[in-house]
Amino acid sequence: MTAENVRDAIPQDSLDIPPEKLPRHVAAIMDGNGRWAQAQNRPRVAGHQRGAKTVRTITEECARLGIGQLTLYCLSSENWKRPAEELDFLMLLLKEYLISERSTLMDNNIRLQIIGRRGPIPESVQQEMDKTVEMTAANTGTVLCLAINYGSRGEIVDAVRTICEKVKSDSLSIDDIDELTISNHLYTAGMPDPDLLIRTSGELRVSNYLLWQISYAELWITQKYWPDFTIADFHQALLEYAGRRRRYGGLTEKVEIDPC
Repeated sequence: MTAENVRDAIPQDSLDIPPEKLPRHVAAIMDGNGRWAQAQNRPRVAGHQRGAKTVRTITEECARLGIGQLTLYCLSSENWKRPAEELDFLMLLLKEYLISERSTLMDNNIRLQIIGRRGPIPESVQQEMDKTVEMTAANTGTVLCLAINYGSRGEIVDAVRTICEKVKSDSLSIDDIDELTISNHLYTAGMPDPDLLIRTSGELRVSNYLLWQISYAELWITQKYWPDFTIADFHQALLEYAGRRRRYGGLTEKVEIDPC
């Protein structure tokens, strides 16, 4: 059964989780596109195409459920080691996605944000990134954050460099540097930390992804490849998350207070 068929088969009110038990921010490592294609005796690019459909399905479900943010690991800084032909296709697919999904983002009140180093990304792709971010900037629903040419160690290095420049220029005192200072200089400044990290394909590592931000995230791993990841799988992850006790090192569950 395809992801689209599963979506049709699941009643829209089937997920019986109180809103306060849902994660505010879900992050996902979308692993296994290439292996899915190989298992189907198809070229690797077919896996990326199919994976893009899963992105739409899960993003729309996050919007329907009222999940505040979904952050997807689209392209790591290490992925540039892949064959040039595959990278060229990924850039083309990204550009097409940014254009074709604008109506979906607008129809679902989704705001797009993008994190990562822009340098190696083709200018034509950067233009579409900026256009889609600007077009959705006033949307007030789920934030879809795409991590493109992203690496967490590089992010931390960039943050440290910026902080050092501020100290050097006397606009920041060394004594004032704390965890919040670092958080405010990461690419994700202003975003809540992920509550739930999903990884597909069964790999048991975080692959240089949001290392600072996932310090207290709940991990959920599935053997399924990303192209086969369905709404039913997503619901299972949310159900398991809702059943966990998040104590943050203490003896009782932490109660977070909305500063607003």
